[in-house]
Amino acid sequence: MKTLWFGAAAAAALITAAAPAAARDWRPVHFPSAAPTPAGGGDAAEAKRMGTWGFDRTGMNPSVRPGADFFLHANGAYVDALEIPADRSRFGTFDALHELSVERMRVVLERSAADAAATGDEALIGAFYRSFMDEAAIDALGAKPLAEDLAEVRAADSDAALARLMGETMKGFGGSIFSAYVYDDAKDPERYTVYLGQAGIGMPDRDYYLDERFAEQKAKYQAYVAQLLTLAGWAEPEANAQAIVEMETKIAEVSWTRADRRDDDKTYNPYTVAELSALAPAFPWTAFLEGADLQGAAKLVAAENTAFPKNAEIYAETPLSVRQAWAAYTLTDQAAPYLSKAFSQAHHEFREKTLSGQPEQRPRWKRAVGLVDSQAGEALGRLYVADYFPPESKAKMEALVGDIKAAMEARLKGLTWMGDETKAKALEKLSKFTVKIGYPEEWRDYNGLEIRPDDLYGNVQRASAFDWAFRVGRLDEPVDDKEWGMTPPTVNAYYSPTKNQIVFPAAILQPPFFDPDADPAINCGGIGGVIGHEITHGFDDQGRKSDGDGRLTDWWTAEDAEKFNVQAQKLGAQYSAIEPIPGLPINGQLSMGENIADLGGVLLALDAYRLSLDGEPAPVIDGFTGEQRVFLGWAQVWRGKYREDALRRQLVAGPHSPPHYRVNVPITNIDTWYDAFGVSPEDPMYVAPEARVRIW
Repeated sequence: MKTLWFGAAAAAALITAAAPAAARDWRPVHFPSAAPTPAGGGDAAEAKRMGTWGFDRTGMNPSVRPGADFFLHANGAYVDALEIPADRSRFGTFDALHELSVERMRVVLERSAADAAATGDEALIGAFYRSFMDEAAIDALGAKPLAEDLAEVRAADSDAALARLMGETMKGFGGSIFSAYVYDDAKDPERYTVYLGQAGIGMPDRDYYLDERFAEQKAKYQAYVAQLLTLAGWAEPEANAQAIVEMETKIAEVSWTRADRRDDDKTYNPYTVAELSALAPAFPWTAFLEGADLQGAAKLVAAENTAFPKNAEIYAETPLSVRQAWAAYTLTDQAAPYLSKAFSQAHHEFREKTLSGQPEQRPRWKRAVGLVDSQAGEALGRLYVADYFPPESKAKMEALVGDIKAAMEARLKGLTWMGDETKAKALEKLSKFTVKIGYPEEWRDYNGLEIRPDDLYGNVQRASAFDWAFRVGRLDEPVDDKEWGMTPPTVNAYYSPTKNQIVFPAAILQPPFFDPDADPAINCGGIGGVIGHEITHGFDDQGRKSDGDGRLTDWWTAEDAEKFNVQAQKLGAQYSAIEPIPGLPINGQLSMGENIADLGGVLLALDAYRLSLDGEPAPVIDGFTGEQRVFLGWAQVWRGKYREDALRRQLVAGPHSPPHYRVNVPITNIDTWYDAFGVSPEDPMYVAPEARVRIW
């Protein structure tokens, strides 16, 4: 099944899963909140203020000097006391706020589910929720919901038939060795186009197949494939599992790295159907596109185009019976969370426990909430906003966004390394930034989507097909600039390069990110840093490649581009030198965009706070200066920790650095931090002025 929130697919989010720059499945990954809370705990009414003025001093560890480890100085007591809930692979600030959002959505869903007279969105989400919560009925069905789809796999007895079936999986459960979706055209952002990408592997990244450090996970993966094939009733599960992993290993060997996949220039490769067939003739493209209802597409953008011929050859050379078994496995793997306990528990044991170290499966009601949010998110979001998002928060956010934009404008004008020609275009791009706050102006219409209270498997299939038809149907239409890529209850934010737009869902506009009554310095360090982060994405190593109209084009002089790249590589080297797990460093190239955005976010937060003072001296609160409080506000939102398996996965497959270093590394490049906390050359975090990165 393809997840339905593709709107931010080509966007840079504050927290998100990694994916190719031009062909990403949208899978929001929530992350580290306030104080350690038990899973499922919390007040569904409001997010609690941090301390008395917006910062939780009890979470600090003053025994750690700021210049020794600022993350631990600001957060050490919190981290030491934090026990990650058994149903989480990581926990902290983002997660606690996400739990609150989940509790609130539960209130909305249970109210809708209990209302026998409900109509419209309420009836739809209520029925969806009930279908997931009827565990007894789902367990009684066992593998029966798979029967019809598995029969189609068995009937796909030729190369073309199986390719057509792979295309059909874009609408529902199942896998393909090539992905497809419809999104804004990066070089013609007023129109939609079809993006194709490499696919075909079932573990988080190619390294899990090729790196000996993941040999244990690979062995457990093969056992998992065999287990699902057994549960599905597929013949010779052990032998097929071995052949499937061998096929996926071959695909991994020819797949692009994640660092290359995030390059917007490398991944924009347009083809006609005829050209694509000539590029990778071993794959039945016509059948695949017909299955996906994309046969009429005039242009196909192949992201990892040099991998396509090799992937096609692997498809052609692998025995048909193995490919069918692989199709049966991917179908079962994607459907497993919506089947009986035997399937869902197997899925948890590998996908969550083995890969991320999560001991326990999330409670059923939380999984039900997550499903409805992902499949009918604006129907649920509309009701969520009515209950939990005060209108005054939107107005105050608009003012703060204006302050951060003004700070960015001043910073651009003051750059000494950038020439006038490039600077003028950068300022033009900034002037064209648009912002969305809280929730959509126009809500998604789900009319025509059939949801039954007694058919969970069918509901998920129909919701996926409904969304796919919606997106394919827009291929000949202008881009909808009002569309959102995240639902209102999402604790996250993003920048869309094709829309040149920053977006802040309702759920993030709460403490500790945003508290209208908190100290302005803390708000600047929290939500101000988030706003600055997203604005800076428009000028990171990939965002800078799009102009003010969202068009992928080179608007830089060669000299200025080189100066930018020198500083960017310098920043990348700082991160690549860090090994959160011995022998496993941060990938400074993969995380480059996010690292640049973090550095820009803190700088803009500081600038915005200074502007807010309007020439008046900053107050001192509890002994902390205004600038100190901005840095503490930034550090506070990144409180949290990972289980080791989750951290390993993040280092290999995630575009974000671990939170400890999202705090520590940017600030070592900011002169103000040294002055604010008296950091000297004797301190471990000290970086000499000439070695500090100066970008934005």
